Amino acid sequence: MKYMLLVYLDESWLKRSVAERQEAYWAQMKHTEELVSKGRYLGGNPLHPPSTATSVRVRDGKRLLTDGPFAETREHLGGYMMIDVENLDEAIDFAARGPLASVGTIEVRPVREGPPR
Repeated sequence: MKYMLLVYLDESWLKRSVAERQEAYWAQMKHTEELVSKGRYLGGNPLHPPSTATSVRVRDGKRLLTDGPFAETREHLGGYMMIDVENLDEAIDFAARGPLASVGTIEVRPVREGPPR
């Protein structure tokens, strides 16, 4: 089953030194090698800071653009990973053992394929 792991970080993440952020990144990459070696890591990337985001909406045929993320929150979406594992328990276990879970929040969500049901 495919799962999207959404990595949420709070404002303290951007206040960390580049060396600290790189250390967490490389530790997560090392953790991810477990699934890469089994062909179960489907991809993922960190995202640029929320200040680089543009939110797009179309209402009554008019395009509305807003600088920044859609919602004002304490945490921001910092990256994502797509994995293919047996079940939710395995996805949660992978997320919990990763270094990013100790500095942020990992939302684990099953991927639904096909049209809405």
